[in-house]
Amino acid sequence: MTSAAAHEARYQAHYASLLAPHYTWMLGGDPEAAVTAQLELLRGLGLPRKQPGAGSFAMDLGAGPGPGAVALARLGFTDVAAVDTSEELLDELVRHAGRTGAAQAVRPVHDDIRAHLATVPSRSAEAVLCLGDTLPHLPHRADVLALLVEICDVLAEGGSFVATYREQRHVARGTDRFLPVRSTADRILTCFLEYVDEDTVLVHDLLHTRDGDGWRLETSAYPKLRLTAEWLDEQCAAIGLRVRHHEIGPRGMHVLHAVKP
Repeated sequence: MTSAAAHEARYQAHYASLLAPHYTWMLGGDPEAAVTAQLELLRGLGLPRKQPGAGSFAMDLGAGPGPGAVALARLGFTDVAAVDTSEELLDELVRHAGRTGAAQAVRPVHDDIRAHLATVPSRSAEAVLCLGDTLPHLPHRADVLALLVEICDVLAEGGSFVATYREQRHVARGTDRFLPVRSTADRILTCFLEYVDEDTVLVHDLLHTRDGDGWRLETSAYPKLRLTAEWLDEQCAAIGLRVRHHEIGPRGMHVLHAVKP
């Protein structure tokens, strides 16, 4: 097994064994509110660049339960490929899209994002999303650059690339490495950061769930790249994507919007 394949297997196992059943809860528990937040974000960035018509194509890479994909459908895109390696999260996406009238536009794709990109025709997509830390989930910076090159290739002229991610610029020390994610009466999720090297942080998820009168602890970990805004801007410029917007947005996530000239 190659290192990239091992990385992907570890990432998939983490979601399958621990995170996927709790992912929407982790985001706040309201799928419709998550869609509304992504819709407001995309509109604020000026998407779509023109009124989408029949056959207008967009992609949500690392779609998860699909708030970005459903938001694209509501913006008027009639063919939205929602790509993710988690069948459980894609099933959740299908259910939500069906309840909200987006099922005809949103097309779930169970695949690795780079493997699927290789099947997409050049200059065919008006928008490509990589939301919620999709970029830092890749094994190496070289993989991020390769993904950006592939995204640039599938974007039509004037098409938009939007990514959100958490920048891991600074090394947390001591108890600052423990990050509360969300807590309710029946669940508590905390992250613990372990710095592996200059480019990688190991994220340990500690999930407590109420089990009768007591609590049950589940743990799992996966590596995440420490990307910076400056580095991503440089990579976009090098491959011909023009950065229009890059700043910290909601929930402390960096928001990157680049356009193919």
